[in-house]
Amino acid sequence: MAKQEQKSEFTQNLPNMEKAYLISVEVPPDNDFETEESLDELEALALTAGASVVGKLVQKRSSFDPATLLGKGKVFEARNEIESAGANLVIFDNEISASQQEKLEKELGVKVIDRRALILDIFAQHAHSREGRTQVELAQLSYMLPRIRGRGIELSRLGGGIGTRGPGETQLEVDRRKIRRRMRKLERELSQMEAVRITQRKRRKRAGLTSVTLVGYTNSGKSSLLNRLTKASVIVEDKLFSTLDSTTRRLRLPTGDSIVLSDTVGFIRNIPHELIAAFRSTLEIVREADLLVHVVDASRQEMMRERMQTVDEILADLGACDIPVIFALNKVDLLARGERKMLKKRYPKFIQISALTGEGIDKLISTITLFIQKQITTTLQFENLKGAWE
Repeated sequence: MAKQEQKSEFTQNLPNMEKAYLISVEVPPDNDFETEESLDELEALALTAGASVVGKLVQKRSSFDPATLLGKGKVFEARNEIESAGANLVIFDNEISASQQEKLEKELGVKVIDRRALILDIFAQHAHSREGRTQVELAQLSYMLPRIRGRGIELSRLGGGIGTRGPGETQLEVDRRKIRRRMRKLERELSQMEAVRITQRKRRKRAGLTSVTLVGYTNSGKSSLLNRLTKASVIVEDKLFSTLDSTTRRLRLPTGDSIVLSDTVGFIRNIPHELIAAFRSTLEIVREADLLVHVVDASRQEMMRERMQTVDEILADLGACDIPVIFALNKVDLLARGERKMLKKRYPKFIQISALTGEGIDKLISTITLFIQKQITTTLQFENLKGAWE
């Protein structure tokens, strides 16, 4: 299918420069800091998607309102603020159900989406390979299926009562059946692509090449590091999810040995489970790695622990529990000398690097080389990950 045809109606939900109003509902055990950081990240996601943020609202509640998350009074307040700000899109940091979305759109008078839909849209914009576009479309359809709203009962012969009994189906059921059929087709295509990927991995194994995979939170600098190490030309932007498609390059070590170095899609908190499922074949490269290099953005110290924990959880979900890990604190060129000393004291086994300036790269390469020679001393086992950064 041509690239232009790959664009679904879902992808068109966020045309350039829509005016977005962000809403977050904080319930226990959330705290103010986590809510603020998550909302800041949501703003960065909205900007990446091409929207401008014109307002924010945070509500603290003991529990979510089942109809609208916010409650009637706050919905009324939000509607006034949305109108004043001229917003034409509301993005919830919380997950909303299909019925909540429908109710909120009616009450607020604008389009309403949640964090999951926003991330899916960004993935749709940034997927360039055939496999990446297929994976994103499958994830979108999986998200859309329970939310699709057809024209309803007026087209049905199943409505009940005299004159309505008999065979037939609603337009809604027809649409859902079409989506399921398309999803099955996409799953078959992904299976075929995965078979090709498995064959390629077997060839590398037979060649005796060690597989090293870069993992980390989105925008931590993995693509920049891959470019620095292998002189690749992967796109690098200061945006979340600027690259989605996995990239694999060969790296020659000082000993003369060669390894296969792979970049992966960045992780993020509350990543949609549809994406994890759709990208599972791509993320198999993580499970089959001999060594992981966990790239951490050292310039965002206030968020390091939470981001490393997010990566920890996703790696566990992928079944990468027994793979050795080297930690690379990236972007140290942005830190003051005192900050770097503090990080060295707090994380003595982490390697401080700058993919931009090249600082620490030699040490990282020598650490990988030592691992290849089975003499690694600075590598941590994944099961000890938590103790390493707490």
